[in-house]
Amino acid sequence: MRAPHRPSVRRWSRNRSVSDADERRPIADDELSGLFAGFDRYSSILIAVSGGPDSTALLHLAARWRAGAGAGPTLVAATIDHGFRPASADEATMVAQQAQALGVPHRTLAWTGTKPARGIQAAARAARYALLTAAARQAGAQAIAVAHTLDDQAETVLFRLARGSGLAGLAGMQAVSTRDGLDLLRPFLGVPKARLVATLEAAGIAFAEDPSNLDGRFTRARLRVLMPALAAEELSARRFATFSRRAARADAALEATTDDAVQRLSPVPWRHGGPARLDRAGFADLPEEIALRLIGRALAHAGTEGPVELAKLEVLTQALRVAAENGPAPFRRTLAGALVAIRGGEVTVTSAPPRGKSAFRRRIQGRLRPASLARAGVAPRLSSGWCGRFHRRRAGEEGFPSLW
Repeated sequence: MRAPHRPSVRRWSRNRSVSDADERRPIADDELSGLFAGFDRYSSILIAVSGGPDSTALLHLAARWRAGAGAGPTLVAATIDHGFRPASADEATMVAQQAQALGVPHRTLAWTGTKPARGIQAAARAARYALLTAAARQAGAQAIAVAHTLDDQAETVLFRLARGSGLAGLAGMQAVSTRDGLDLLRPFLGVPKARLVATLEAAGIAFAEDPSNLDGRFTRARLRVLMPALAAEELSARRFATFSRRAARADAALEATTDDAVQRLSPVPWRHGGPARLDRAGFADLPEEIALRLIGRALAHAGTEGPVELAKLEVLTQALRVAAENGPAPFRRTLAGALVAIRGGEVTVTSAPPRGKSAFRRRIQGRLRPASLARAGVAPRLSSGWCGRFHRRRAGEEGFPSLW
């Protein structure tokens, strides 16, 4: 924990449409209603505050917005003490003191128990959201607000691009999503981190810094080091964020087209535990991307082994399309615990029979994967999702921002 500091200045192209001064300008009061638009639809919101600059700014700006509006949701704050560093307890105390000064109730939640030797950041992230979800429900909050910034969005898109993501993964994080029955709000996705730091510095508000953000063992930290050089070549954080918005727009259109294909080609609704059935001739006429998404949904519906890698889905869908175009010839393939077959005039996707103990373990692991993977663009939107999560990775690699 330390007093506010002046961040190092990044190298930016002279031709950028947004000036350096704009990127480092403190958040003004007249911007708050836009940043927190939609927050007033909730009666209570839990704010995740780690003590870092982004989440500290979220706490103070949300409280300022609510005070200025004279109404709005009840705000509560929570800090997760992961127990990784001796300073974490002091940081949680700092957040509690700031929240008290703002009139915001605060809780410190500890991640207890044995920590894994590998995949520690992924495990910490899962534990963090589990603790936040429980705290939100206990407080009667309908949403959790987190402080992911424009810079986090850029790093996420770059990470997923490097891991071979599809379109939904490249759409990045969404301003509003759903996780475990609660809305997850990200009001700062369009705000550069430098502006939040400048806001705290201008107000003399203290914040903490997590040294793991600069730890080269982690992929996200290594990518972060590359961002200034990329910005000098016009690949700024804002450019990545613009790309993610366009990818999200295209993905939404393709998802709507896939919704229509499900309705047109399914003779009966896909019921829980039942098969997914599709008209063979209609499936053969679909554009490749829609066919891919449709089979991805069917695998997510009937499969028992969790999300599938995009590359494997592409191979299966291509073979299935060829078979469907050539007529009702026999076709049987298994993938992700599902059996895909052509029977007469239909493509059917059903649960595959067990294949022994190893398959049983995979099915159990698949069932335990968090439903939030769907919102990462994996399932049920398998055709366009981020598949890198399921490849072998080096120790320390992670897919999402480690801080709020």
